[in-house]
Amino acid sequence: MQLDRAIDTYLRHVTIERGLSEHTVAAYRRDLTGYREWLGEQGIGDTAEITSAVVQAFVADRAGAEPPPAATSLARLQSSVRSWHRFLAREEIEQDDPTGRIRPPKMPRRLPKALTIDQVERLLGAPSAEESLGLRDRALLELLYATGARISEAVSLDVDDLSHGDVLRLRGKGDKERIVPLGSYARSAVDAYLTRVRPELAAKGRASARLFLGARGAPLSRQSAWLIIRSAAERAQITAEVSPHTLRHSFATHLLQGGADVRVVQELLGHASVATTQIYTHVSVDTLRDVYATSHPRAR
Repeated sequence: MQLDRAIDTYLRHVTIERGLSEHTVAAYRRDLTGYREWLGEQGIGDTAEITSAVVQAFVADRAGAEPPPAATSLARLQSSVRSWHRFLAREEIEQDDPTGRIRPPKMPRRLPKALTIDQVERLLGAPSAEESLGLRDRALLELLYATGARISEAVSLDVDDLSHGDVLRLRGKGDKERIVPLGSYARSAVDAYLTRVRPELAAKGRASARLFLGARGAPLSRQSAWLIIRSAAERAQITAEVSPHTLRHSFATHLLQGGADVRVVQELLGHASVATTQIYTHVSVDTLRDVYATSHPRAR
């Protein structure tokens, strides 16, 4: 099958049948477009011409690029290529999967960076409660920390997703739904936004069911939400790097530090595997030293 057609067939499959998010599909498209361009430079225009040696040459070429790619970028690229070839073999578009012997690079195990509880409180209190958009921003930040929601999940929320009292319905990866507690602080902040701010914002734009709206009444974008978090971090004078995922990391870390079971945290985060959640259970050397010093009878 011609490369362009084979890639389009795969992208339709992951979009329609697997229900992957538009961001994941866009990442697949970027990776496979780069792969197709490289294959074209080698004079390959059909999937039947791709052998294991060709795939290995592509991986080696990308790994040896200048500047060298990050291990995470190379691993994602290999994953995209491997998934595409597996799909072609499974659908019998091609007889064999040439990526069978390709092994992903070993990934460095990085611990998520979490804020301290004091830093979180400063971050959540940074937006001004005297300003309309400040109330919206505080509601967004409180909700992110209270639920551990991904930023894409938060901006995709509809007002109706709040209609379950003290719990919230989130739609995660693959459009999977989960119910998480909202918490009194977040509920209060969201209620203040819904009562005092959202009607005003909604009147400026077209009717939208989205919970969080921008200054002109359109649904709040992921990029705008990221800017809200960055601005709050600056106002709170937090020097540590704060990203859209920081509150999610902090949510999980603080729950586990408070004694929550890792499998409960797994459900709250929407992780398919508990192994993904267990990265949060690692504690720092300083924490180990402190616990040892206060708990062991012969530590001092």
